[in-house]
Amino acid sequence: MFIGPLYSGKHEAAKAYAEAAGKQLEDLKVCEDAAALTDASEAAQYDIILCTEVGSGLVPVDGEERKAREAAGRLSIRLAEQADEVYRVVCGIAKKLK
Repeated sequence: MFIGPLYSGKHEAAKAYAEAAGKQLEDLKVCEDAAALTDASEAAQYDIILCTEVGSGLVPVDGEERKAREAAGRLSIRLAEQADEVYRVVCGIAKKLK
C-alpha cells in the first residue's frame, strides 16, 4: 500500500517497488484509487493499492465532506492493517511505515 497526497509520486514509488522485486508494475494488479473500494475486504484482490491522503489538510466546513473524509481515513486504517507493507510517499520519497 502506498499512501500520500495527490501528485506525491505514489505511482512512481510503486513502480520502483515492483521493479526492485523483479516485476513490472503493468504485470501486477494495481488499485489506482483506494477510494473506489467499497470495503477493505476488496483489497485482497490487488497486489498494490494507491491511496490518496485526505486527512492532513483543513477540516471541511460541509458536514457531508467531513463524513466522506472520515470514511476515507477509516478505510485507509483498515487497508493498512491488512497490508503486508505500507509506504507513505511525499515529494517522491517513499518511507516504509510497516
